[in-house]
Amino acid sequence: MPLHRTAAVLVLTALCSTASPVHADSARPFDWPLHPRPTVVTAYDPPPQRWLPGHRGIDLDASRDPTRTVFSAADGVVVFVGDVAGRGVLSIEHAGGLRTTYEPVDGAVVTGARVRRGQPVATVSAGHPGCGVPWCLHWGLRRGRDYLDPTLALDSGRPVLKPVR
Repeated sequence: MPLHRTAAVLVLTALCSTASPVHADSARPFDWPLHPRPTVVTAYDPPPQRWLPGHRGIDLDASRDPTRTVFSAADGVVVFVGDVAGRGVLSIEHAGGLRTTYEPVDGAVVTGARVRRGQPVATVSAGHPGCGVPWCLHWGLRRGRDYLDPTLALDSGRPVLKPVR
């Protein structure tokens, strides 16, 4: 392969590999936790410092599906199902040290359960304070102690170039 073609493939590969840094497995990206694809009511708005207030996830309109079913965004293990500050919360640990959290929900799985991407795991409960719609799901994503924008884990539809061998 000519040197200029090799360099172009390497540059494009490097650019594409950093475009979605939260994917646990680029062959199987995360999916929306509500179907059909929900409207984002409140966007990700992290605070400038970890200890300050901010919106560490996104709020999704759950009213388009009358069952308000919440689906696991990716394969993983349920690490928490219970109440936090009077709201039902469910958290799933995924590959690559990623953890998704869903609230307010009524969990349909138990702690320790292995779940698959797209598997029903909960139903949305009413009463998410500060959300502009009556049926609202807060969806959060973390890696370790760092909160991330969950939309970055979704399949963007962009092609990913691989090196030629």
